[in-house]
Amino acid sequence: MRHAKVKKRQTEEDKVYQSKLVTKFINRMMKDGKKSVAEKAFYDSFELLKKEGDPLQIFELALNNVGPKIEVKARRVGGASYQVPQDVRGDRRISLAIRWVLEAARARSNKDFHNFSEKLAVEFLEASRNEGAAIKKRDTIHRMAEANRAFSHFRF
Repeated sequence: MRHAKVKKRQTEEDKVYQSKLVTKFINRMMKDGKKSVAEKAFYDSFELLKKEGDPLQIFELALNNVGPKIEVKARRVGGASYQVPQDVRGDRRISLAIRWVLEAARARSNKDFHNFSEKLAVEFLEASRNEGAAIKKRDTIHRMAEANRAFSHFRF
């Protein structure tokens, strides 16, 4: 890089569970700067998860399950583009997991679930059991990396 290294911003812990991961999830979930709305939906989904067990544990397990271990990146070598499999760093793994869980929860039908917190709770439960749309997305990424393993020698 030509310019100075960008300092990583530290997120504060949330008020209820004292977890930075929860804060990151809520911030990513937030739309149009409405943090209180996002917090309410998130904590409501945790209330629904209390029937199944410790909601924080289910949440962390879900994000660990969804996070990909390997992904493909496009690399140009001699005029051709190759999909080169690469390991996923810890912070990128978490951010991808958060993004995919939210994407899967938003894609759920409104006919089956009455509000977003219900969708989110079900998505957390399914992801913690290695099921659901977010897990399917992770498996697709892993399959793609496995299929392009022949190009792994282009990795730097």
